[in-house]
Amino acid sequence: MLPGKGYNEINIGDRFESAMTVTETHLVLGAGLIGDFNPVHVNQQFAQESRFGSRILHGVITSAIIGGPMGMVFHGTAIAYLEHNCRFLAPVRAGDTLNTTWTLVEKIDKPAHGGGVAVMQAKCVNQEGVLVAEASGKMLLRNA
Repeated sequence: MLPGKGYNEINIGDRFESAMTVTETHLVLGAGLIGDFNPVHVNQQFAQESRFGSRILHGVITSAIIGGPMGMVFHGTAIAYLEHNCRFLAPVRAGDTLNTTWTLVEKIDKPAHGGGVAVMQAKCVNQEGVLVAEASGKMLLRNA
């Protein structure tokens, strides 16, 4: 695996994209991993009668799918993922493909760490172009 981008190699306006198709496994494992067995996530009959019309992915799993690729973009240069916030705007279901675009909006130099903080904002849309979530994050990076 090639090293990720260092703090000194990124510029405001840089964009990083990722895509993942949500599967039935995400719903099932998500419930087990976080201990949330709300029937809107795990009971098809209940979920069909809910406002969503089908089972939906846990928000925290959606958030993880959005934030996870940052670990790959900054592989080997990340010191710590300092902050992650996510706002959910539409339900995510098995079969949806989530397309996330992160944009670097600010750099905060941290000479004592040999790099700085990358401040990022993300938009996540499904295969139909529906905005399902917006996120922000801060990653402490070293220089390459």
